[in-house]
Amino acid sequence: MPHTTSFTLPAVRNEVASLWKLAWPILIGQLATVGMGAADVAMTGHTNPEELAAVSLGAAIWSIVLVTVSGIMMAINTLVAHEIGAARHDKVPHIVRQSLWKALLVGLVACLLTNMAALVFDHLMLEPAVAAKAKLFVHIISCALPPFAAYRALYGYSTSINQTKPVMVIALAALALNIFVNYLLIYGHWGMPKLGGVGCAVATTCCVWMMLLAMLAWIKIAPAYHATYPFTHWEWPQLSSIGPMLRLGLPIGVTYFAEVSAFGVISLLVARFGVIQVSAHQIALNFSSVVFMVPLTFGIALVTRVGHAVGEANLRRARFISWVGVAMSLTAAIVSATLITVFRHQIAQAYTSDPQVQALCAQLLLFAALFQLSDATQVATSCAIRGYKVTRQPMLIQLLAFWGFSLPIGYVLGLAPQGFIWSPAEPMAAAGFWIGLVTGLTVAAVLLTWYLNRLSLQRLRAAYLTH
Repeated sequence: MPHTTSFTLPAVRNEVASLWKLAWPILIGQLATVGMGAADVAMTGHTNPEELAAVSLGAAIWSIVLVTVSGIMMAINTLVAHEIGAARHDKVPHIVRQSLWKALLVGLVACLLTNMAALVFDHLMLEPAVAAKAKLFVHIISCALPPFAAYRALYGYSTSINQTKPVMVIALAALALNIFVNYLLIYGHWGMPKLGGVGCAVATTCCVWMMLLAMLAWIKIAPAYHATYPFTHWEWPQLSSIGPMLRLGLPIGVTYFAEVSAFGVISLLVARFGVIQVSAHQIALNFSSVVFMVPLTFGIALVTRVGHAVGEANLRRARFISWVGVAMSLTAAIVSATLITVFRHQIAQAYTSDPQVQALCAQLLLFAALFQLSDATQVATSCAIRGYKVTRQPMLIQLLAFWGFSLPIGYVLGLAPQGFIWSPAEPMAAAGFWIGLVTGLTVAAVLLTWYLNRLSLQRLRAAYLTH
């Protein structure tokens, strides 16, 4: 069936089906990846508070670096999608090979920076045993960063040629392996050493290496990769290829870092208000991050779909795909926002039995329901823009949103510092920071929607003038 670009019901239905077919395996893979982190915390929680604290602290650094590396490596998604769309399959193997060299560079630098970041534990007034275990956790898990970067390169290559099921299968296998190795190493079963929280770091490192090797094997065996198979011969790194990849990927990495670090700073600021506030905040944030996997998955699929259309030089279709994808993300957000609003008390009760934490968490989940709409819109529009090979402008908009709006507004409302004319009489604590998050995400959604509309129209007019 030929591709249609008019906003008729059959055309929209076909595009929704195509995007969903590409996205659902990615969604399951994303949830499995999130499940690995949840399994680490849950399984360590059955040891003692000291081990749990060490894992939580180490995982905080690991997650920031992991998300940043994922963003930097995301450039391959757009590059491969453009070549596939333009039917230049012969160009893809070179892109993949150079992306793997880029992955080695990014992974080694990330490993070094992660180990340096672990020094912060010496200055947080922690118990010496907790600080030592948190540092050891980070030192071990940092060894997973080079293979993780390489896996993300192959992940982007695979999804950009419409092969998303390997991502799902490998992520599910990694989740199962992670739980099993955690069981052995955290508790010391089957004659293995009892490592406590450090066992999580060993398990995650093993899982990341397994994911990389499994993806390499899948690419080697599966017929779908034969037309673009990248490992036919050896190729040394080429700065002329890696440089543009870094210029495309670094803004995405900075964007991801800005978002994750802003949430991290807010968590630290909320911590001063005591256990009830920080517990309710973390529960609401954790649940929101799981729900966020749905629009994020649509966004990842949009990079491929829009990239293919731009590669074909079909700018009308690229614009059509972009807005259908944004509408899908927004529809999913409306559903999730409704469910969160209706079941917020049950969600809170599923996480904790403390009545005070439940009550505050239910309140914060109303803010979480509200920002589902803007969060889904901003991630879908930013990914569609990346499909056009544009990454700098989304970075600037999201830096403005998180560090120019979310944090300052959250700081003023949450802490009520003296000297600000519009400070509340009393600190609003976690609720104030969540108002800041809603405001910042709304700013990002509005500006990114405006920019996507402007960019897609500009490219469309330029194509008309060319022809």
